Amino acid sequence: MSVIEVSSVEKRYGNFTAVSNVSFQANPSRIFGILGPNGAGKTSTIRMINNITAPDSGSITIKGKHVSEETQQLIGYLPEERGLYKKMKVGEQLHYLAQLKGLSSKQAKENVGFWLDRFEASSWVGKEVSDLSKGMQQKIQFIATISHDPEICIFDEPFSGLDPINSELLKEVILELKAKGKTILFATHRMEQVEQMCDDICLFNNGKVILGGELSGIKKSFGRNTVNLEFKGDGSFLDKLENVRINNRSNNFAEIRLLDGADSQEILKAAINQVEVLTFELVQPTLNEIFISTVQEDNKKGAKA
Repeated sequence: MSVIEVSSVEKRYGNFTAVSNVSFQANPSRIFGILGPNGAGKTSTIRMINNITAPDSGSITIKGKHVSEETQQLIGYLPEERGLYKKMKVGEQLHYLAQLKGLSSKQAKENVGFWLDRFEASSWVGKEVSDLSKGMQQKIQFIATISHDPEICIFDEPFSGLDPINSELLKEVILELKAKGKTILFATHRMEQVEQMCDDICLFNNGKVILGGELSGIKKSFGRNTVNLEFKGDGSFLDKLENVRINNRSNNFAEIRLLDGADSQEILKAAINQVEVLTFELVQPTLNEIFISTVQEDNKKGAKA
């Protein structure tokens, strides 16, 4: 049985519909990515799952129960808008927040200590949050989210403010939580993190779900419609190609999306006539390419409607 079930949910603010007929399910031991442009409805949906706001129609259940204060206790929520007390010391704050989620003082101290060690942050216990860098604050906020050992972890832009080393550490921890059977949702704009970590995705645009399901199946459904071309020489021939979109172009590399009517062999001929071809590979599109093309197509449909 799914842990989180969102069924035909709508949320309006006055005349503006933030979420329109959204449905999806999230399951244990899987990472569910919620994607979409700014204002697409991601955070509005997450806030309803957390029982911060209520849907105008439809239903949201967690472990078969409608969202409530009771289901809130099952969730660790890292909001996009961070909520630490700036003038409170790190150790006191984490201990306090863990007890708010129902832990005893002793258990809170043990759990907080474990995660501070895990994030190499034990020396920050006596510091005020305002004395920490943005990345350090992000790590403390993350510890506050998971220190009560929630069954469900919901992270809104969890990698914000983190350097590559700490992003990798956070990724490791999220995968450890998955291995322990946690149900994990996260919203992010960083497609490479989604591609590396997510089992399932849900792509929002203009308040609707426009693409969803198992990530591997979605990528497979798009086929091998992207050429990775590495070359030496003058890349100006790329500007003359028709029925393609050029992505991630540099002096000696181009990711080329084949649009309707494009022939990969014609691209290869054009390249051979002008440059030394080092690599020519027909591959599945990246998630970033799927994101861009799907959102653009949906926006075109909306403009015609």
